[in-house]
Amino acid sequence: MSEVKRILVLGGGFAGIECVRKLESYFRHDDNAQITLVSEDNFFLFTPMLPQVASGNVETRHIVIPIRTLLKRTKFYEAEVKSIDPYGKTVILSGTSEKRGVSLHYDYLVLALGSQTNFFGMDNLEKLAYTMKTLNDAVILRNRVIDMLEQADNETDPILKKSLLTFVIVGGGFAGIETAGELNDLLLDARKYYSNIQRNDIRVTVLEALPSILPGFNEKLAKFAQEKLGEHGIEVRVSTKLASFSGSEVVIEDVPSATKEAVNQHPLGAILTRTLIWTAGVTPADIIKKSVFKTNRGGIAINEFLQSVDFAEVFAIGDCCYLVDPNTNRPLPPTAQSAEAEAEVAAQNLYALVRGGQKRKFMYVPKGQLAIIGKRSAIASLFGFHLHGFIAWWLWKTIYLSKIPRLDKKVRIFIDWTIDMFFDRDIARLKTMKPKPLEEFKELDEVDDVW
Repeated sequence: MSEVKRILVLGGGFAGIECVRKLESYFRHDDNAQITLVSEDNFFLFTPMLPQVASGNVETRHIVIPIRTLLKRTKFYEAEVKSIDPYGKTVILSGTSEKRGVSLHYDYLVLALGSQTNFFGMDNLEKLAYTMKTLNDAVILRNRVIDMLEQADNETDPILKKSLLTFVIVGGGFAGIETAGELNDLLLDARKYYSNIQRNDIRVTVLEALPSILPGFNEKLAKFAQEKLGEHGIEVRVSTKLASFSGSEVVIEDVPSATKEAVNQHPLGAILTRTLIWTAGVTPADIIKKSVFKTNRGGIAINEFLQSVDFAEVFAIGDCCYLVDPNTNRPLPPTAQSAEAEAEVAAQNLYALVRGGQKRKFMYVPKGQLAIIGKRSAIASLFGFHLHGFIAWWLWKTIYLSKIPRLDKKVRIFIDWTIDMFFDRDIARLKTMKPKPLEEFKELDEVDDVW
């Protein structure tokens, strides 16, 4: 009887789920390969639709798929990773007052722990800004927008009222632009219920430090998107970065340009607002930065086969690794598309290691890009074709709906979109509870039970 190989995958996002599903396919007839998946949540979150949850266009639960429904033979742990020891080939999972910590041993490890919001050293933003990274972020932002409408409708101070109805999004990438478009649609649709709020009272502004929005997109499409956002009433300010945010005022400055005189490079400006939404970047999870793995710009350094440069039995995929695209000489974008492509190659190479086959070098070939920029409007770049407007919007809906893993969720989202075409959006504000602090308890080694 051959030796049992223990394969451990950390992370339940696009990279982790795709890798596990590929591994299940490769080892479907091999009882000596035991696969385990660890994720902080017991669901897979379809993050491209987070802005639609924030705007009430899609119901919250419809973009989450229970992980256990996606697995066939993989053992699953809902837990936070406390530490990773590649020398002892051990991963420690945190415990709480209701759940004992667990020590898992592995022969092969796949790190797909994703990323966290990067505030670039501006610590106060973590407390004051709203983000768009998790399902909770989307729900909280939607509550915030509705709360601002409720307060502004009865506010008699015109300056305060204006600041309540001003929303600033920092970051002109996919997340920022799609959030701005959905947020603006929600505000305009909901305004009919607030008799004291006029169209010109509402202000949505996007700040982007680069000279144009949607970096990596076709230049003409990005320009079209910026023009359309302007037509929808969204102000886009490029070559502009955030200097500070006090909770009531955003201070901005121009990004230095080589074509300007130094004395004129940093004129300051201010925007009165109570709501700042930060979508300006991500960084690998803290557990990766604190690990013993060799890193580059916070991400795990890997070779062309997606293996850690120090530990051949460890693979790193998705946002937690550092990988440069040879075509652009820039790090791969933190997108679901690149994460799934890496997951496929990592699973194939892991199988090759176990079975003594030929490993495959990772070569990223993007399939295309899509972004919604408002109601019935989007931009798309697919197979060399550049599209915009209604056709691109229809393609966005069709392609992303096809990527939802389960049929029941596809149907629910399709119904949500259909309802949105004929009925007004719900403006009920759902209050949320603060999470309880995590308590640490002694780990329990359950290797014999697990394997």
